[in-house]
Amino acid sequence: MSLIHIAWRNFCHRALSSFLTTFSLALGVGLVVLVLSIYGVISEAFTRNASVGYNLVVGPKGSPLQLTLNSVFYLSQPIENLPYTEYMEFLPQDERAAMVSQFGGDPELAKRDGRYAPYIAGGFAIPLALGDYFGEFRVVGTTPDFFTELKHGPDVNEDFTFREGRAFQDFSPEHSYFEAVVGARVAKEMKVNLGDKFYPTHGDPSGHGHELGFTVVGILDPTGTPNDRAAFVNLEGFYLMDGHAKPVEATEQSETDDENILDEAIDAEESNETQPTTDTALNNNTPATKGASQGPTEAGTNDAASDSTANSTDARSADEYRLLSIPEREVTSILIRNGNIMFAPGMQNAINEGIRSQAAAPIGEINKLMTFIVGPLMTALLVITVITCIVAAVGILVSIYNSMNDRRRDIAIMRALGARRSTVTSIIVFESFQVALIGTIAGWLLAHAAIVMYSSQIEDQTGVQVSFFTTSNSEILVLPLVLVLALIAALLPAWAAYRTDVGSNLSA
Repeated sequence: MSLIHIAWRNFCHRALSSFLTTFSLALGVGLVVLVLSIYGVISEAFTRNASVGYNLVVGPKGSPLQLTLNSVFYLSQPIENLPYTEYMEFLPQDERAAMVSQFGGDPELAKRDGRYAPYIAGGFAIPLALGDYFGEFRVVGTTPDFFTELKHGPDVNEDFTFREGRAFQDFSPEHSYFEAVVGARVAKEMKVNLGDKFYPTHGDPSGHGHELGFTVVGILDPTGTPNDRAAFVNLEGFYLMDGHAKPVEATEQSETDDENILDEAIDAEESNETQPTTDTALNNNTPATKGASQGPTEAGTNDAASDSTANSTDARSADEYRLLSIPEREVTSILIRNGNIMFAPGMQNAINEGIRSQAAAPIGEINKLMTFIVGPLMTALLVITVITCIVAAVGILVSIYNSMNDRRRDIAIMRALGARRSTVTSIIVFESFQVALIGTIAGWLLAHAAIVMYSSQIEDQTGVQVSFFTTSNSEILVLPLVLVLALIAALLPAWAAYRTDVGSNLSA
């Protein structure tokens, strides 16, 4: 009979005691594996989601980490807002001129490139406006470029795809400026379908609801990123909601209104002289030029608009809303991708040297978060779970040592039959190893069974897909650690067996 077989028979002979000892060790090992797995999931979620197709996030002065959590992960509250002119500093002259013409503002803005436009050539700058909620999910005001320029996926090379519908437009005859796209998790938990309308709440999930609602025109496929838990709305519609316009000085607004009225009067006069027919004027009245008007015009009552309204109760012509002027606009943050990544450090330094804005690199900030905040917390939890394993190892020691009094005669008989002291000692060590091995395997199985039970919630919350065999790199260290603890726990009982006196125990 082999020594391992003898050790197994001893294990089975004390079934209840062996089971309780093994179970306590399994719980300790299970806790260690869970902590390591949770850390792995958190690390993967943050690190992977920080790589989202842009290399910098620009926002107001404050905490770079808070800016990253707010703009990339939609987790924190906005620090403050930036004037719209800060966003325009990333645009070339032609785009700035188009904005001044469309929305109204200081004509000087249209006479030059933005300060940081040379750094962006070949890249993009996408504005975000935050502050509202759809249920517990963040409402993100942005432009259609969000869905055409940004990438996602492990290699950040996958385009956004839609389970249903399409991306929202700057303006549509059917829904005006009030179109929305929702992430996969938002659609699932809020039970919204294509064509449904929702009304964001202001500033808080339980805040007052806005009177203007957005129609869902697209539902994203799952991306495994924070975008799954956000509702994206047209930036122009976001600005039109109550409380989203930045208060401006009366004199400044009066000057802007006077300029717009004068421009409209000149345009109307030229239109009457050179384009007398309504149909010709209508053809030139695009949504962009309509948006600069201060109220409804005759073009807003044309037959085409009437037909559109008949098709949908939400239909609006562009003239029915006065788009905010540039001084009234603010952005929460700006997503930046440099045309040449080598320009990023220089632009980041230039922005951070200013008095109003800061630029944060999402990957760098997440690495700091993992190193200085999440890492120490997980280390503390790991220490606690290792102590649990040590307590379980002490349980092994106590269990085997307490059984030594009942086994002294058995050991003496083995010795009398020719067994060496080392043979008896080995049996005790093997018995301890059996408890450790069974406890480790049982603990690993328990931990991964728990992970599988909550895999859907983990995927919804983090976007990380886990399975029964999803392991962290550190898990392979658990078994050697537990075996070492078992060896240490076996030393005292093995020493007692080694010193067992044959003569006195045979005559007892």
